[in-house]
Amino acid sequence: MTYTQAVVLALVQGLTEFLPISSSAHLVLVPYLFGWPDQGLGFDVATNTGTLLAVIVYLRRELAAVTVAGLRSLTSGARGSGSPEDAGTGGADEHSGGGAVAGRPRLPPEARLAWGIVLATVPVAVAGLLARDWVASAGRDPRVIAATSIGFGLLLWWADRAGARRRELDSVRLSDAAFVGLAQALALIPGTSRSGITITAGLARGFTREEAARFSFLLYVPVGVLAAGLELWELAGEGAPMAAVGPTLVGFAVAAVAAYLAIGALLAWVRRQSLTVFVVYRVLLGLGILAALYAR
Repeated sequence: MTYTQAVVLALVQGLTEFLPISSSAHLVLVPYLFGWPDQGLGFDVATNTGTLLAVIVYLRRELAAVTVAGLRSLTSGARGSGSPEDAGTGGADEHSGGGAVAGRPRLPPEARLAWGIVLATVPVAVAGLLARDWVASAGRDPRVIAATSIGFGLLLWWADRAGARRRELDSVRLSDAAFVGLAQALALIPGTSRSGITITAGLARGFTREEAARFSFLLYVPVGVLAAGLELWELAGEGAPMAAVGPTLVGFAVAAVAAYLAIGALLAWVRRQSLTVFVVYRVLLGLGILAALYAR
Protein backbone atom coordinates (compact mmCIF):
# COMPACT_ATOMS: atom_id res chain seq x y z
CA MET A 1 0.00 0.00 0.00
CA THR A 2 1.30 3.45 -0.88
CA TYR A 3 1.05 6.49 1.35
CA THR A 4 -1.40 8.05 -1.10
CA GLN A 5 -3.70 5.07 -0.83
CA ALA A 6 -3.40 5.14 2.97
CA VAL A 7 -4.32 8.82 3.17
CA VAL A 8 -7.26 8.55 0.76
CA LEU A 9 -8.74 5.45 2.39
CA ALA A 10 -8.23 6.86 5.89
CA LEU A 11 -9.94 10.10 4.90
CA VAL A 12 -12.84 8.13 3.47
CA GLN A 13 -13.13 6.06 6.66
CA GLY A 14 -12.81 9.01 9.02
CA LEU A 15 -15.22 11.33 7.22
CA THR A 16 -17.90 8.86 6.20
CA GLU A 17 -18.09 6.89 9.46
CA PHE A 18 -19.97 9.69 11.19
CA LEU A 19 -21.61 11.49 8.30
CA PRO A 20 -24.89 9.76 7.29
CA ILE A 21 -23.58 8.60 3.90
CA SER A 22 -22.18 5.10 4.63
CA SER A 23 -18.50 4.40 5.22
CA SER A 24 -18.80 0.78 4.08
CA ALA A 25 -20.17 1.80 0.69
CA HIS A 26 -17.35 4.27 0.08
CA LEU A 27 -14.67 1.86 1.26
CA VAL A 28 -15.96 -0.67 -1.27
CA LEU A 29 -16.32 1.84 -4.11
CA VAL A 30 -13.12 3.88 -3.77
CA PRO A 31 -10.65 0.98 -4.26
CA TYR A 32 -12.88 -0.31 -7.07
CA LEU A 33 -12.81 3.04 -8.89
CA PHE A 34 -9.02 3.41 -8.58
CA GLY A 35 -8.25 -0.25 -9.22
CA TRP A 36 -6.50 -0.64 -5.87
CA PRO A 37 -6.08 -4.04 -4.22
CA ASP A 38 -7.80 -4.78 -0.94
CA GLN A 39 -6.16 -2.73 1.80
CA GLY A 40 -6.02 -5.69 4.18
CA LEU A 41 -7.48 -6.34 7.60
CA GLY A 42 -4.53 -4.79 9.42
CA PHE A 43 -5.16 -1.42 7.79
CA ASP A 44 -8.89 -1.70 8.55
CA VAL A 45 -8.09 -2.30 12.23
CA ALA A 46 -5.87 0.79 12.31
CA THR A 47 -8.38 3.15 10.68
CA ASN A 48 -11.33 1.81 12.68
CA THR A 49 -9.31 2.30 15.86
CA GLY A 50 -8.57 5.85 14.75
CA THR A 51 -12.26 6.68 14.35
CA LEU A 52 -13.02 5.04 17.70
CA LEU A 53 -10.36 7.17 19.40
CA ALA A 54 -11.81 10.29 17.78
CA VAL A 55 -15.32 9.79 19.14
CA ILE A 56 -14.02 8.87 22.60
CA VAL A 57 -11.95 12.06 22.74
CA TYR A 58 -14.73 14.25 21.33
CA LEU A 59 -17.42 12.92 23.69
CA ARG A 60 -15.12 12.20 26.62
CA ARG A 61 -17.18 14.19 29.14
CA GLU A 62 -20.50 12.62 28.14
CA LEU A 63 -18.95 9.17 28.06
CA ALA A 64 -17.40 9.62 31.51
CA ALA A 65 -20.70 10.85 33.00
CA VAL A 66 -22.71 8.05 31.39
CA THR A 67 -20.24 5.35 32.42
CA VAL A 68 -20.02 6.52 36.03
CA ALA A 69 -23.81 6.87 36.30
CA GLY A 70 -24.39 3.42 34.82
CA LEU A 71 -21.92 1.76 37.18
CA ARG A 72 -23.30 3.70 40.12
CA SER A 73 -26.83 2.51 39.34
CA LEU A 74 -25.64 -1.09 39.74
CA THR A 75 -24.48 -0.52 43.28
CA SER A 76 -27.00 2.09 44.49
CA GLY A 77 -30.09 -0.07 44.00
CA ALA A 78 -31.66 2.62 41.81
CA ARG A 79 -31.94 0.24 38.94
CA GLY A 80 -34.50 -1.83 40.79
CA SER A 81 -36.46 1.25 41.89
CA GLY A 82 -37.23 2.73 38.54
CA SER A 83 -36.89 1.99 34.90
CA PRO A 84 -35.78 3.91 31.82
CA GLU A 85 -39.24 3.10 30.52
CA ASP A 86 -40.68 5.21 33.35
CA ALA A 87 -39.21 8.37 31.86
CA GLY A 88 -41.75 11.06 31.28
CA THR A 89 -44.74 9.32 32.90
CA GLY A 90 -46.48 10.06 36.16
CA GLY A 91 -48.24 13.23 35.15
CA ALA A 92 -45.43 14.90 33.25
CA ASP A 93 -45.26 15.31 29.50
CA GLU A 94 -44.11 11.96 28.11
CA HIS A 95 -41.11 13.49 26.39
CA SER A 96 -40.05 15.85 29.16
CA GLY A 97 -38.00 13.29 31.11
CA GLY A 98 -39.16 14.75 34.42
CA GLY A 99 -41.02 13.39 37.41
CA ALA A 100 -41.25 10.00 39.08
CA VAL A 101 -43.71 7.14 38.92
CA ALA A 102 -46.09 6.53 41.83
CA GLY A 103 -43.49 7.63 44.34
CA ARG A 104 -40.79 5.36 42.93
CA PRO A 105 -37.41 7.03 42.35
CA ARG A 106 -36.19 6.99 38.77
CA LEU A 107 -32.76 6.50 37.35
CA PRO A 108 -30.85 9.71 36.69
CA PRO A 109 -30.77 10.71 32.99
CA GLU A 110 -27.13 9.66 32.56
CA ALA A 111 -27.83 6.21 34.03
CA ARG A 112 -30.88 5.72 31.80
CA LEU A 113 -28.76 6.69 28.83
CA ALA A 114 -26.06 4.21 29.88
CA TRP A 115 -28.54 1.32 30.00
CA GLY A 116 -30.07 2.52 26.75
CA ILE A 117 -26.66 2.33 25.04
CA VAL A 118 -26.16 -1.21 26.37
CA LEU A 119 -29.58 -2.30 25.13
CA ALA A 120 -29.12 -0.65 21.72
CA THR A 121 -25.84 -2.52 21.21
CA VAL A 122 -27.34 -5.99 21.64
CA PRO A 123 -29.18 -6.22 18.26
CA VAL A 124 -26.16 -5.23 16.16
CA ALA A 125 -23.89 -7.61 18.11
CA VAL A 126 -26.25 -10.53 17.53
CA ALA A 127 -26.90 -9.62 13.89
CA GLY A 128 -23.19 -9.20 13.28
CA LEU A 129 -22.47 -12.74 14.43
CA LEU A 130 -25.35 -14.24 12.46
CA ALA A 131 -24.94 -12.31 9.19
CA ARG A 132 -21.16 -11.94 8.91
CA ASP A 133 -20.77 -14.29 5.94
CA TRP A 134 -23.59 -12.67 3.96
CA VAL A 135 -22.29 -9.16 4.63
CA ALA A 136 -18.79 -10.17 3.51
CA SER A 137 -20.07 -11.58 0.20
CA ALA A 138 -23.52 -10.76 -1.18
CA GLY A 139 -23.82 -7.61 0.92
CA ARG A 140 -20.95 -6.00 -0.99
CA ASP A 141 -22.79 -6.22 -4.30
CA PRO A 142 -22.85 -2.71 -5.88
CA ARG A 143 -26.56 -3.13 -6.60
CA VAL A 144 -27.19 -3.69 -2.89
CA ILE A 145 -25.13 -0.60 -2.05
CA ALA A 146 -27.03 1.49 -4.60
CA ALA A 147 -30.42 0.33 -3.33
CA THR A 148 -29.62 0.89 0.34
CA SER A 149 -28.01 4.25 -0.36
CA ILE A 150 -31.17 5.48 -2.09
CA GLY A 151 -33.75 3.72 0.07
CA PHE A 152 -32.33 4.58 3.46
CA GLY A 153 -31.47 8.06 2.21
CA LEU A 154 -35.14 8.68 1.45
CA LEU A 155 -36.06 7.24 4.84
CA LEU A 156 -33.69 9.75 6.44
CA TRP A 157 -35.43 12.55 4.52
CA TRP A 158 -38.83 11.37 5.78
CA ALA A 159 -37.70 11.17 9.40
CA ASP A 160 -36.05 14.58 9.19
CA ARG A 161 -39.30 16.08 7.88
CA ALA A 162 -41.83 14.16 9.96
CA GLY A 163 -40.02 13.90 13.31
CA ALA A 164 -41.18 16.09 16.18
CA ARG A 165 -37.57 17.18 16.89
CA ARG A 166 -38.36 18.23 20.48
CA ARG A 167 -36.80 15.58 22.71
CA GLU A 168 -33.43 15.66 24.45
CA LEU A 169 -31.32 12.67 25.46
CA ASP A 170 -32.23 13.07 29.11
CA SER A 171 -35.68 11.69 28.19
CA VAL A 172 -34.40 8.49 26.56
CA ARG A 173 -36.37 5.33 27.41
CA LEU A 174 -35.82 1.62 26.92
CA SER A 175 -38.27 1.63 24.02
CA ASP A 176 -36.21 4.37 22.31
CA ALA A 177 -32.99 2.42 22.79
CA ALA A 178 -34.55 -0.80 21.51
CA PHE A 179 -35.91 0.96 18.43
CA VAL A 180 -32.62 2.66 17.60
CA GLY A 181 -30.71 -0.55 18.37
CA LEU A 182 -32.81 -2.60 15.96
CA ALA A 183 -32.28 0.06 13.32
CA GLN A 184 -28.53 0.00 13.99
CA ALA A 185 -28.43 -3.70 13.14
CA LEU A 186 -29.48 -2.79 9.57
CA ALA A 187 -26.20 -0.90 9.20
CA LEU A 188 -24.44 -4.23 8.63
CA ILE A 189 -25.80 -3.99 5.07
CA PRO A 190 -23.28 -1.90 3.08
CA GLY A 191 -24.74 1.38 1.91
CA THR A 192 -27.11 1.72 4.86
CA SER A 193 -24.83 3.91 7.03
CA ARG A 194 -24.70 3.22 10.74
CA SER A 195 -24.82 6.91 11.62
CA GLY A 196 -27.52 7.51 9.01
CA ILE A 197 -29.89 4.78 10.19
CA THR A 198 -29.43 5.56 13.89
CA ILE A 199 -30.01 9.28 13.30
CA THR A 200 -33.09 8.34 11.26
CA ALA A 201 -34.39 6.20 14.11
CA GLY A 202 -33.67 8.93 16.66
CA LEU A 203 -35.54 11.50 14.59
CA ALA A 204 -38.46 9.09 14.22
CA ARG A 205 -38.62 8.88 18.04
CA GLY A 206 -38.91 12.67 18.28
CA PHE A 207 -35.34 13.63 19.21
CA THR A 208 -33.82 16.83 17.87
CA ARG A 209 -31.33 16.51 15.04
CA GLU A 210 -28.39 17.28 17.31
CA GLU A 211 -29.49 14.85 20.03
CA ALA A 212 -30.18 12.10 17.49
CA ALA A 213 -26.67 12.60 16.10
CA ARG A 214 -25.13 12.66 19.56
CA PHE A 215 -26.91 9.43 20.49
CA SER A 216 -25.62 7.88 17.27
CA PHE A 217 -22.05 8.87 18.14
CA LEU A 218 -22.35 7.50 21.68
CA LEU A 219 -23.63 4.21 20.29
CA TYR A 220 -20.55 3.95 18.09
CA VAL A 221 -18.28 3.46 21.11
CA PRO A 222 -19.42 -0.06 22.18
CA VAL A 223 -19.95 -1.03 18.53
CA GLY A 224 -16.46 0.21 17.66
CA VAL A 225 -14.92 -1.69 20.57
CA LEU A 226 -16.69 -4.90 19.57
CA ALA A 227 -15.72 -4.48 15.91
CA ALA A 228 -12.08 -3.79 16.78
CA GLY A 229 -11.97 -6.84 19.05
CA LEU A 230 -13.45 -9.06 16.35
CA GLU A 231 -11.05 -7.73 13.72
CA LEU A 232 -8.05 -8.29 15.99
CA TRP A 233 -9.28 -11.83 16.70
CA GLU A 234 -9.57 -12.54 12.98
CA LEU A 235 -6.18 -10.96 12.31
CA ALA A 236 -4.53 -13.16 14.93
CA GLY A 237 -6.39 -16.25 13.74
CA GLU A 238 -5.36 -15.76 10.14
CA GLY A 239 -1.73 -15.32 11.05
CA ALA A 240 -1.71 -12.45 8.60
CA PRO A 241 1.64 -10.83 7.77
CA MET A 242 2.45 -7.53 9.44
CA ALA A 243 0.99 -4.61 7.50
CA ALA A 244 3.35 -1.90 6.25
CA VAL A 245 4.01 0.12 9.39
CA GLY A 246 4.38 3.56 7.78
CA PRO A 247 1.12 3.65 5.76
CA THR A 248 -0.76 1.95 8.60
CA LEU A 249 0.32 4.58 11.14
CA VAL A 250 -0.55 7.34 8.68
CA GLY A 251 -3.94 5.74 8.12
CA PHE A 252 -4.59 5.61 11.86
CA ALA A 253 -3.68 9.27 12.36
CA VAL A 254 -5.56 10.57 9.31
CA ALA A 255 -8.70 8.57 10.16
CA ALA A 256 -8.65 9.88 13.76
CA VAL A 257 -8.29 13.54 12.75
CA ALA A 258 -10.82 13.27 9.92
CA ALA A 259 -13.37 11.56 12.18
CA TYR A 260 -12.92 14.15 14.93
CA LEU A 261 -13.52 16.97 12.44
CA ALA A 262 -16.51 15.16 10.92
CA ILE A 263 -18.20 14.76 14.31
CA GLY A 264 -17.84 18.45 15.10
CA ALA A 265 -18.92 19.49 11.61
CA LEU A 266 -22.07 17.36 11.64
CA LEU A 267 -23.14 18.54 15.10
CA ALA A 268 -22.61 22.16 14.05
CA TRP A 269 -24.52 21.57 10.79
CA VAL A 270 -27.59 19.97 12.36
CA ARG A 271 -27.94 22.79 14.88
CA ARG A 272 -28.80 25.11 11.97
CA GLN A 273 -29.65 23.02 8.91
CA SER A 274 -31.67 20.02 7.82
CA LEU A 275 -30.17 16.73 6.63
CA THR A 276 -31.42 17.18 3.06
CA VAL A 277 -27.94 17.70 1.63
CA PHE A 278 -26.95 14.20 2.77
CA VAL A 279 -30.16 12.73 1.36
CA VAL A 280 -29.44 14.30 -2.04
CA TYR A 281 -25.87 13.00 -1.96
CA ARG A 282 -27.02 9.47 -1.12
CA VAL A 283 -29.63 9.40 -3.89
CA LEU A 284 -27.17 10.74 -6.47
CA LEU A 285 -24.55 8.22 -5.31
CA GLY A 286 -27.00 5.34 -5.68
CA LEU A 287 -28.19 6.49 -9.08
CA GLY A 288 -24.59 6.94 -10.21
CA ILE A 289 -23.72 3.38 -9.18
CA LEU A 290 -26.73 2.01 -11.04
CA ALA A 291 -25.94 4.08 -14.13
CA ALA A 292 -22.36 2.82 -14.15
CA LEU A 293 -23.49 -0.80 -13.77
CA TYR A 294 -26.04 -0.69 -16.56
CA ALA A 295 -23.78 1.31 -18.89
CA ARG A 296 -21.44 -1.64 -19.20
